[in-house]
Amino acid sequence: MDDKDDTSTHSNSWTVVLDPMRPGGPYELTAQQTFERMNFTLRVQNVLFGDVWLCSGQSNMQMTVSQIVNATSELLNTTAYQSVRILSVSLSQAEEELEDLRKVDLPWSKPTLENLGHGDFEYMSAVCWLFGRHLYDTLQYPIGLISSSWGGTPIEAWSSGRSLKACGVSRQGLSKDKASLESPREGPPPEGVDGDGGVTWGHFRVFSNLLSQFGLFLGESNVNLNRDLYNCTFPALIEDWRQTFHRGSQGQTERFFPFGFVQLSSYLSGATSDDGFPEIRWHQTADFGSVPNVMMPRTFMAVAMDLCDRDSPFGSIHPRDKQTVAYRLHLGARAVAYGEKLTFQGPVPQKIELLASQGLLNLTYSQEIQVQRQDNETFEISCCSDHWCKWLPAPVDTFSTWTLALNIKSCPGTVTAVRYAWTTWPCEYKQCALYHPTSALPAPPFTAVITDRASGSNSKAAK
Repeated sequence: MDDKDDTSTHSNSWTVVLDPMRPGGPYELTAQQTFERMNFTLRVQNVLFGDVWLCSGQSNMQMTVSQIVNATSELLNTTAYQSVRILSVSLSQAEEELEDLRKVDLPWSKPTLENLGHGDFEYMSAVCWLFGRHLYDTLQYPIGLISSSWGGTPIEAWSSGRSLKACGVSRQGLSKDKASLESPREGPPPEGVDGDGGVTWGHFRVFSNLLSQFGLFLGESNVNLNRDLYNCTFPALIEDWRQTFHRGSQGQTERFFPFGFVQLSSYLSGATSDDGFPEIRWHQTADFGSVPNVMMPRTFMAVAMDLCDRDSPFGSIHPRDKQTVAYRLHLGARAVAYGEKLTFQGPVPQKIELLASQGLLNLTYSQEIQVQRQDNETFEISCCSDHWCKWLPAPVDTFSTWTLALNIKSCPGTVTAVRYAWTTWPCEYKQCALYHPTSALPAPPFTAVITDRASGSNSKAAK
C-alpha cells in the first residue's frame, strides 16, 4: 500500500494516511522502524475498514440498551453484528484541545451483552448502537461507532470558542462546576448551571485524527440556556466540527460530512408552549422547519416529538423507545450520506394560502399527508387586532391527499401566522396529527408568518 507519512517531532507523534481501502477485513496492519541498526515492529490485528460515525450529545444519547424497551431481546441480538465495532469515551473536562483521549470506558470492541448493557447511562449509547445496526443491515460492510456523550451538557460544552464567538456567546458565566454535569437529569437543567465551553470540545481534535466520517448529535439542555441563540450556535457547531475534522484528518474526512441529529422529544405532559421546547425544536433547523436547508447543508433530522413516555423510570424527558429514533435517523443517513432515493422526513408545508372570505387557511404539503388525528388544538393561528395578538386553535376543516384547510372563523381580527404542534407534549405515543402515509414519519412542527393578506404566501418554513 502506498502511504504518506506526517511526522511531528514536537509532539512525538506520527500519522500514516493510507490510500482508500475497500470496506471489509479483518486485516493486520504492520508498522516497522529501524533505529541504530535495531528493527522495531508494531502489529495491529483484526482491523476492519468501513465507515465511522461519532455519536455525541446528552443523557438521551447516553442511555444504554439495558434502559430501552425490549432491552432483553435487543441485548441478545449481537451475533450478526460482529462487524459493527464500538468505542465509548470516558467523561472528561478539557479547556484545551487534547492530543489524545485521557481515558476510554470501552476500547474498540465487538458488541456483547455486557458492553451494550453495562449499566444505566454507561458505556455504549443505545441510539448509536441501533443506528449502526440499521446501517450495517443496509450497507453490509463494517461500521465503527464512537460514543461520547455527557448528560446535562448544553451545546456550549460541545462548541469551540471560535464558534461561540461567531454567535455572540461568551463562556463567561457558564458554570465550571463539574458536579453539575455528572448525572443525567430528570428534567431540563436550571438556568445558568450547565457546564463551560471547554468541557467536551477538547476531545474533538482527537476524534478528528481518528478519521471519523460522520456525526450524530442530540440535546435538550439549552431550553433554559441561550435558547434564543440556538438557531446560530447549532449550525455554527456543525460548521466548526466539519472544518476541524477535515483539517485533522488531512483532508480524508469530507469537508461537508453528513451530520444527523434528533429533534427534541416530549417532556412533562400538560406543559405549555412557553417552556422552550417548541422554540428549541424550531431552532434546531435554523428556523426553517426541516433539513437539509441553506443554513444546514447535508444534514438530516429524526423527529421524536411523538415518542413520549410518561411512565419512563428515568423521567419523561428520557423516553425509552430508542429503536424508532435510530430507525428514523438511519433513513436520513441513507438519503443524505449515501445518496439513496427514499423518504426520510415527514411532510412540511410548501404553500400557505389565506382564504379570508371563506374563513379558511389552506396548507399544501411537500408530500402526501395522512391526517391521523383531528383535534382543535394541534394547529393554531395568530389572531391580531389593532392592539393585541393571541394564538387561537384552528381545527382542521377538510383535507385531501396533499392539502388541508383550517377553520379560522374564531378570529375576529387578522390572521397573521400559523403554527403546528407548538407545545412540549404535542401528542400521545405515535398519535400526532400528521404523518407521511407510507413511511409513518411524523410531520415536524413549524411556525409560519403570513405576509400576503390577499392570497397568503410561502414562509421561511415552507421554502
